[in-house]
Amino acid sequence: MRHGDKNNNLSRTASHRKALLMNLGCQLITYKRITTTLAKAKALRTYIEPLITKTKNTASKEAIMHNHRIVFSYLNDKAAVKELFTVVAPKVAARPGGYTRIIKLGARAGDNAEIAMIELVDFNEIYGKGVKAAAEPAKKTRRAGGAKKKATEEAAADTTATAETPAADTATEEKA
Repeated sequence: MRHGDKNNNLSRTASHRKALLMNLGCQLITYKRITTTLAKAKALRTYIEPLITKTKNTASKEAIMHNHRIVFSYLNDKAAVKELFTVVAPKVAARPGGYTRIIKLGARAGDNAEIAMIELVDFNEIYGKGVKAAAEPAKKTRRAGGAKKKATEEAAADTTATAETPAADTATEEKA
């Protein structure tokens, strides 16, 4: 029985599971988005999110080095650890958690396994553009905005017309 056991073993031994999650974590950090089975994506999320949280803890130089070493013990890839601390950490600094997103993609053709895409939330350009658009103020209704716009255009046309006539008069006076 597995009462209270929250660890998904993924039908692997401990060493095989550790190596699998290590490789998936390095690939996720490197490419910011990977496609795998749903079970592996869920296991990877619980593996990688605490590591990303450790990158944010930059109280002192000793703490930074300590966190580097802890993260390296989980990933065993210098390039991935450097990418995590230099590229990923500044982007997620303001985020309180939830650094990854899992999107279900359906069943795989060969064995009908549930496929999912796991990605780092702050590195998605598609959703990022939507967030920027939502931050802009909402447009006013056409009726209210149209009347104001029409009035300002008429006022601008009047000022340009009056500004152009004295200039034309001075030009004709200079010729005479």
